[in-house]
Amino acid sequence: MMFTDMDYELEEDKLGIPTVPGTVTLKKDSQKLIGISIGGGAQFCPCLYIVQVFDNTAAALDGTLAAGDEITGVNGRPVKGKTKVEVAKMIQAVQDDPVVIQYNKLQADPKQGKSLDIVLKKVKHRLVENMSSGTADALGLSRAILCNDGLVKRLEELEKTAELYKGLIEHTKRLLRAFYELSQTHRAFGDVFSVIGVREPQAAASEAFVKFAEAHRNMEKFGIRLLKTIRPMLHDLNTYLNKAIPDTKLTIRKYLDVKFEYLSYCLKVKEMDDEEYSCIALGDPLYRVSTGNYEYRLILRCRQDARKRFAKMRKDVLEKIELLDQKHVQDIVFQLQRFVSGISHYYDDCYGVLKEADVFPIEVDLSRSMINYSGQSLSYEDKDEDETGGREEDAPQAENGAEKLIDDE
Repeated sequence: MMFTDMDYELEEDKLGIPTVPGTVTLKKDSQKLIGISIGGGAQFCPCLYIVQVFDNTAAALDGTLAAGDEITGVNGRPVKGKTKVEVAKMIQAVQDDPVVIQYNKLQADPKQGKSLDIVLKKVKHRLVENMSSGTADALGLSRAILCNDGLVKRLEELEKTAELYKGLIEHTKRLLRAFYELSQTHRAFGDVFSVIGVREPQAAASEAFVKFAEAHRNMEKFGIRLLKTIRPMLHDLNTYLNKAIPDTKLTIRKYLDVKFEYLSYCLKVKEMDDEEYSCIALGDPLYRVSTGNYEYRLILRCRQDARKRFAKMRKDVLEKIELLDQKHVQDIVFQLQRFVSGISHYYDDCYGVLKEADVFPIEVDLSRSMINYSGQSLSYEDKDEDETGGREEDAPQAENGAEKLIDDE
């Protein structure tokens, strides 16, 4: 073996990373496997180490072994000087379950593996994420696996949903303002016909005008009731738009950051693999490999940790988006039902009072009337200040009332 054939044996270069010995007992599956892949070993590396722990296997469920840990023995038999294939066969050859693995736990600090190279790779993945394959190739940027992530598309859908809610809110505000102005018109009609009815000396005509005035005052009340009924819709839509959607978008962005970090470690592992294979092909083993490959094992550990964070964050994001989609469907249906129901009741109520106030035609003997109907203005505006006074002064308050009724808190 190359590292033993040298005139002197290179000492392990641990990069200051401590190791702790241990033993773990694992039960093999039906294929005589425990769920790990092995790297290193003869003839270029003095130790054998775990490259990956596969999901839902004995090793993964036990949780003791991790990527980067050194394997020192199988069922009490040392593995130093053996190839990774030989060690894999040793594990498979164990007839008596379970398998006892002796190991040296790599006490790695993930921050130690987060080098400037990893940070730059994250930046690269952010740039490439939204590029087409043609653009990336033209710029000499390779598109890594997991690009074109479906969750990124969901983020775009969230943006469209946000625009939909913005449109609904603005349209609802405009419509409610229009209804408020309509209710003020009804009030003005009610005031006018009420004064006419009070001052009209002819009983039949007076009763008809008063009845018609009362109908319009009721329509004003129906309009205000409509505003109060539908106003919560603006609050609910704003809550969804300004709280639920931004919170989910923030979670997706956090997920993307974790994903880019995981991709960066994947790319780093591939680059180190390619470097090792190239040197082996040239017959010139790497120093890091000949001294225990601790740098590579540190990156393997960082990749494993990043993958766990990525998987957990992806699961959380999918659940949050699913809940948000359900809320969106249920909420939009509820809001539209409330809106349509409110408008429907308003029109039904208005139709009812107008039907009851069907007083036309009204017979008025102009020769007996005290009101000059042919003049530019009715006499009540000039004479009856006690009945109508204060309307102009109340106008600003009415305007403020409209804003309170329509605008969201």
